[in-house]
Amino acid sequence: MSLTKERKHELIGAYGRGKADTGSAEVQIALLTGRISHLTDHFKKHSKDFASRRGLLMMVSRRRRLLDYLKRVAPQRYLDIIQRLEIRK
Repeated sequence: MSLTKERKHELIGAYGRGKADTGSAEVQIALLTGRISHLTDHFKKHSKDFASRRGLLMMVSRRRRLLDYLKRVAPQRYLDIIQRLEIRK
């Protein structure tokens, strides 16, 4: 796992909708974004790590599905999360 416990708590506190919120779509997207950015840095050094690349692609598709869900259910929350995480242009 690429995220430390402290970093995970920071992300949950920053993107959670409440004090005990650890499973909302925003928190899951933020955690996946942290892991994805860590793995992209890893691939700059280890370009032939294909097993981890498969995991990265699965994380990206899971984040995509969560973003699609959030866009469908709560468009304003979707716009807020992509702006805060700087996922898109």
